[in-house]
Amino acid sequence: MTTPADVQNVRDPELPGRLLTVERDALIPLLRSRAEEDFALPVAACPAWTVRDVLAHCSAALTRVVENRFEKGVFSPESNDRDIAERAGWSNAQVVDELERGMTEAGPVFAEAGGALDLIALGEWVHAGDVRVAFGEPGAYAGTGLPYALALLAQVTTERGHVPVHADLDDADEPLRLGDVTGQRPPARFIGDGSTLLRLYAGRPADRPYELAGVEAAELNILGD
Repeated sequence: MTTPADVQNVRDPELPGRLLTVERDALIPLLRSRAEEDFALPVAACPAWTVRDVLAHCSAALTRVVENRFEKGVFSPESNDRDIAERAGWSNAQVVDELERGMTEAGPVFAEAGGALDLIALGEWVHAGDVRVAFGEPGAYAGTGLPYALALLAQVTTERGHVPVHADLDDADEPLRLGDVTGQRPPARFIGDGSTLLRLYAGRPADRPYELAGVEAAELNILGD
């Protein structure tokens, strides 16, 4: 896996859609292969939610993106709970179908939004990892989508002026620079693999050793859940 060190300096408008397409092709067949009872498994990263709840949240969020429905309070805990409740009468297959449609159709909307919605695409990928953890599947927060997720993370953290970090990744040929590029704050230093870096930025527990200096792990969390 190769992630250019300066990828965050120029936004690639196609990147969010590309990440979702890659993840769709891996996640949807997995979901369709699971037994109905697996959708009731608890999701550790979202303590009040089951796998089905997480998927309903993800599919609803992408449908909102595609349909440009962003009313006041959207994506708040209350709004998310309403979206899940609206799908309570749906079958698991219907939720997966909506998720597949959203992952297929949202790319052009992300591209045209100028970066304002990019964090949603990254959150979708992270929630796919949450589901894999619940299933006991290997490669949560990794897999074929990881290079795209890292590139998108670099873009999002730079656009938002997040804490600067210089990441030396075990599984990349070049270092990754994230966050504020103004030089007003010395960059923190991360040494570890790409999956662990994504876990930290998503507020998920690391499952492998890593080194982090100049910033607390909690400061990296950009998703807030």
